[in-house]
Amino acid sequence: MHRKNRPYLFYDTTTSVCSTCLHRVEAKIIIKDNHVFMDKWCPEHGTERVLMADDADYYRLCREIYIKPPEMPQIFNTSMQYGCPYDCGLCPDHMQHSCLSLIEITDHCNLPCPVCYAASGPERLTHRSYEEVIAMLDAVVANEGEPDVVQLSGGEPTLHPEFWRILDAARERPIKHLMINTNGIRIAKEPEFVERLASYGAGLEIYLQFDSLRSEVHQILRGADLTSIRNKALERLNATGISTTLVVTVKKGLNDNEIGDIIRFALQQPCVRGVTLQPIQQAGRVEQFDSAKHRLTVSELRRCIVEQSGIFNYEDILPVPCNPDTLAMGYALKLQGETLPLTRFVTPESLLAGQANTIVFEGDQDLKSKIFKLFSTNHSPESQANCLSELMCCLPQISAPTDLGYQNIFRVLIVQFMDATNLDIRALKKSCIHIAQSDGRLIPFEAYNLFYRDDKKQLLETIRSSIMQEKRSRKMKVKIPMLVEE
Repeated sequence: MHRKNRPYLFYDTTTSVCSTCLHRVEAKIIIKDNHVFMDKWCPEHGTERVLMADDADYYRLCREIYIKPPEMPQIFNTSMQYGCPYDCGLCPDHMQHSCLSLIEITDHCNLPCPVCYAASGPERLTHRSYEEVIAMLDAVVANEGEPDVVQLSGGEPTLHPEFWRILDAARERPIKHLMINTNGIRIAKEPEFVERLASYGAGLEIYLQFDSLRSEVHQILRGADLTSIRNKALERLNATGISTTLVVTVKKGLNDNEIGDIIRFALQQPCVRGVTLQPIQQAGRVEQFDSAKHRLTVSELRRCIVEQSGIFNYEDILPVPCNPDTLAMGYALKLQGETLPLTRFVTPESLLAGQANTIVFEGDQDLKSKIFKLFSTNHSPESQANCLSELMCCLPQISAPTDLGYQNIFRVLIVQFMDATNLDIRALKKSCIHIAQSDGRLIPFEAYNLFYRDDKKQLLETIRSSIMQEKRSRKMKVKIPMLVEE
């Protein structure tokens, strides 16, 4: 008998949500024509097929090689009642602590960006009180002990009326690396503001919005031409030596063709330690977009970096082990005006050959721990720089000074925030970027934008109520044995 085969490889099962009703649905991962798709089915709204990666080999690398045991927070903050993603957080079912904790201190912003996931803007005048911010900071410390990376965000955090007091409070806590997520307007326009920032010294970093080198892209993504603002902000940051990361919101067909130009531009800036690429997420004020046409996957952005930069190759951009489905990273050294990609020398497939005593990555636990430390948002950038110095002795292919510091590091990071369309709950449980709440909860970024932000809470309560009603219904349907007449 001839049996018909399906035209794809069935790879795995997972769970997602229906992008229409946001109820949990079953899903499967399939591989077809070297592309990876998630097929999901909602009893009410039918089937969806979502592209997860356009490179099946890279996807399998994420799932089968670059993984490590979960690292837990010191405490959990919520119980398990409704199931993921309706119990945030962090509940005991979550599989990763907070590598990066966000403290949203205001809803106010001086830009009405069309792609703002928080829907902040000039019309929103609400700020978190100082007491609320302190509660958020303390929640992060309670969960993490000594948090590696904490980011003040918003809205535009520099507009908070007690910004400096909040910054002082953050520095009083055992936070290893503090970031300020900003559009750079105050940095560009107020030299005294930058001088005061510089007085905080090492351990402070600017996470600078930098979407393009072209004014027309700024108009589309930010609603204003910010070219001069960005250039002036970088001029001041270079002059004061404040460590900076350029953050690029990427939309397919708009600015994905200038990733290489932005990387090369960033390498010319003394203050810049790296570039972070964030494909647009369907959340907040972002207009509904055609997922098949406008969404960028991690594998696509990885290809953009390689094909456009002329610096990195595919072996340089690797999955981040704490959450390899949504994060990828590459490192280079900046040495005397030259850029030396590093990652290709430390892949787990390679043998790190010294003299007679060849080091095998998988067999040397100390080396393996250094590499996982290097490729993890779980460690502060300074910690990663120190780890890089330690690795040099294990990499005879590289001749580099032993006194490497953070100023020698250049990091390219891809951060994909999932939305209702491509949400893989298996990956969500490994989310390591969390938003702190004043009530002590730390909520994964994607779950927060889907269910826990102000305008989403009513939907969450409706779904929870539906889950509880279903539970009660199942209990009522338990069969009672029939009585047999004697």
